[in-house]
Amino acid sequence: MPSADLDRKVDSYKLGVGHMKELMPTMVEAYDQFTNICLKDGALDAKQKQLIALGISLFANNEVCTYYHVQEAYTQGATKQEILEASAVASAVGSGHILSQGATRVQQALESLTAGMQ
Repeated sequence: MPSADLDRKVDSYKLGVGHMKELMPTMVEAYDQFTNICLKDGALDAKQKQLIALGISLFANNEVCTYYHVQEAYTQGATKQEILEASAVASAVGSGHILSQGATRVQQALESLTAGMQ
């Protein structure tokens, strides 16, 4: 996807948040404060936090957040290799999530469907 299209989507998000702020300024300001505090340097540095946020964005399939956190991670000094590695970790966790559901919920559902049929 061309960068201009992604930039347009991020701009659209920012515009939408601006409209929300007109109607709910306290909520939007509180959200901004909360995320700013969470993403600043602490026990984890800002770059690490952006890489974590990227992984969560990928897992959530949130295109705008994915693009935003790639930009922010890069701005915080993440290399292309680190950004791609964070993406690979998110992929591993995502597939592990599906496997764990197959190992538990799917098997439980099958057991309840086939109980007494054997």
